[in-house]
Amino acid sequence: MKKTIVVFSLLILALLFLFQLSTYAFISSNLNIEIIIAAIAIVFFFVGIYINKKSLHTPTVSSLEINYNKIKELDLTNREYEVLKKISEGLSNKEIAAALFLSESTIKTHVSNLLVKLNAKRRTQAVQIAMSFQII
Repeated sequence: MKKTIVVFSLLILALLFLFQLSTYAFISSNLNIEIIIAAIAIVFFFVGIYINKKSLHTPTVSSLEINYNKIKELDLTNREYEVLKKISEGLSNKEIAAALFLSESTIKTHVSNLLVKLNAKRRTQAVQIAMSFQII
């Protein structure tokens, strides 16, 4: 983080220097300085592209493999597992019911079964436990 701050600080100082240099070039009508400014601007352009690729496009860590053995060990049914995935997406019971073409009471039953099987008290805790078991 400190390296990024230093780099951006130096870039800002260089830009301020370029503005002063361009003011001087405008007053003195010296075209050689304009060529130097254009070259420096091109350098800054490529530095900006490099920083963009380096900072914003960091490679994402591949998702962990799903532990199917743990799913079998917990004795989760396919439908319960689908409901768990929908819960992890942040959907409500009503939204899950609509997505899976089930009634809301059926979803409530699946959620309560999931909470028992995962030994969780809340839906968020169930998602945390499922993530720690690497099943979602």
